[in-house]
Amino acid sequence: MHKARKRFGQHFLHDKNIIAKILDAIDPQRDDNLLEIGPGLGALTYPLLQRCGRLTAVELDRDLVLSLREKSQDHGDLEVINADILKFNLDDLPSSKRVRVVGNLPYNISTPLMFHLMKSIENIQDMHFMLQKEVALRIVATENSRDYGRLSVMLQYFCRCQYLFDVAPGCFTPPPRVDSAIIRLHPHLEPVAEIGDFTLFSNIVQTAFGQRRKTIVNALKTRVAPELFDACHIDKNLRAENLSLSDFARLSRATYQRQYDA
Repeated sequence: MHKARKRFGQHFLHDKNIIAKILDAIDPQRDDNLLEIGPGLGALTYPLLQRCGRLTAVELDRDLVLSLREKSQDHGDLEVINADILKFNLDDLPSSKRVRVVGNLPYNISTPLMFHLMKSIENIQDMHFMLQKEVALRIVATENSRDYGRLSVMLQYFCRCQYLFDVAPGCFTPPPRVDSAIIRLHPHLEPVAEIGDFTLFSNIVQTAFGQRRKTIVNALKTRVAPELFDACHIDKNLRAENLSLSDFARLSRATYQRQYDA
């Protein structure tokens, strides 16, 4: 039996009821282009293979790669790529069909991994992830809530984000010290907001939440001219957590337009 390795953040899912719920949420079809991140011992991998017939998986642990390849022969066509998902380019996958991404994400890389995947968002059909519950709540949070932050704004710009259900620590071996949750991310077919320039928009959001205790006009004084807050109908005394995605989009668009006109 493979021993979970702390440096890889390994917690292996074993609860059959939760596995069945995840499969129902994903609803894999025979012609899907599926990519699993961190298949581990294959708790989700083999049931997915039985439904769709073919699956690509990216696994960092070499010992698990060998085991997955050996056991997959009776379940379907499994391609296991031994790689660091943070360095893996989804655009390199051979199929031209948009990919459906699933995975029990290591908690220590979940946030940077989300931003990494957004770089290939045009090639993604949907994503179903197991995450630390705290991170899942941040992703789906709305303005004026405790969990709302940069991750909320940026992922909601790219995707419709749904919190599906909780997963208790006892569903894993070894049990993590935190609760988990399943979320669904469905990329928007059309932009939900006009931002002017993505790099500028991203910098404004990051700067605002990097100084979230300050009023928004002070937090963004190096990024956004004070008079633009009035032009965008945004109260300068608000804080980052009070601004919606559309508010940040208006600030970005107005700032970009001013730079373009200059």
